[in-house]
Amino acid sequence: MEIVSENACCGGRQLVIKHQSLVLQCEMSFGLFLPPRINAQSRGLAAGREQGFIPILLYLSGLTCTWENVATKGFAQAACAEHGIAFLSPDTSPRGAGVADSDDYDLGQGAGFYLDATQGTAEKPWSKNFRMRSYIEQELLSTLESSDFALATDRVGICGHSMGGHGALTLALRSSERYQSLSAFAPIVAPSQVPWGQKAFSAYLGEQNKDAWLEYDACALVKNTLWNKKIMIDQGDKDQYLEQQLRPHLFAEACERKGIALDLRLQRGYDHSYYFIMSFMAEHVAFHAAQLKG
Repeated sequence: MEIVSENACCGGRQLVIKHQSLVLQCEMSFGLFLPPRINAQSRGLAAGREQGFIPILLYLSGLTCTWENVATKGFAQAACAEHGIAFLSPDTSPRGAGVADSDDYDLGQGAGFYLDATQGTAEKPWSKNFRMRSYIEQELLSTLESSDFALATDRVGICGHSMGGHGALTLALRSSERYQSLSAFAPIVAPSQVPWGQKAFSAYLGEQNKDAWLEYDACALVKNTLWNKKIMIDQGDKDQYLEQQLRPHLFAEACERKGIALDLRLQRGYDHSYYFIMSFMAEHVAFHAAQLKG
C-alpha cells in the first residue's frame, strides 16, 4: 500500500491509499479515516495492542462515485471520531485505461454493482476486472489486516448508498458472519426488478442467467439468509428514484416474512443527494457503534 495523502481531520487523520489489486487486476484507491486514538502520531501495532484494535465501518458508494464523495460530503469523520471507529470508503469499480468501460453512467467504470462479472466480449471483457464482490470480501480487508493501522478486521459494520446500499445489503445477507452491523441509505433493494439492476446484470452476468441475478438481489437473499440482527435504512420521500429504481417497500415485505427486524425510516422532504446522507450519517455511525463496540 502507498499513502497518497494524509490530512488532519476531526482530531484524527483522513488518508487516501492506493494499492495494486490482484483481484481486479488494476490499481485501486480507497479512503480511510483513523479516529484520534490511532492518528498519525499513535498508529501502529504496538499502540493497537495497548489501546485495543479499532472496529471499521465500511461504506460503499453509489453510481458515478469514488472513495472521495463520502469522504468530502458525507460528514462521517466527526461521528466516527466520537465513537472511536475507522471509516473505510473503497472505490465503486475497477478503473484505468485497460479496464472495460461504457459511455453510460450506470455501466462500466463507476458502476461495479459489487458483483463478480461472468460475462463480457472482446470489446468489453467485464469478467476480467469487474469482481467487486471478491475485492470487498477477500482482498480489501486482508490488505488492511496486514498493515500497521491496528484495525479490527473481524469487527466490521457495512453501510452504503443507492448502488452501494445494494452492495451492503447483499454482502451482509450472503455472509452474515463477516459483518456485525448493517445499514443503508436509499438502497436498490430489488435490482432484478428495476432498470438499473436489469441493465447491469444483463451486461455483467448475462441476460438469460436470471438465477445468477438472485445472488445479488437483497429481496431474494433475505429468504435464506442467516442474518439475525436489526437493519436500518433511511429513505427520502422526495427521492427522484424512489418508485422506479429503489422500491424499499419490497425489502420491508421480505424482511417481515423472514422475521428480520428492519427499521425503515422514511425521511420527509429529502432526495437522493449527499445533503440527505450528511443529514443522517451521525445516526448511522451511532447505530453501527452500538453493535461494533457493544
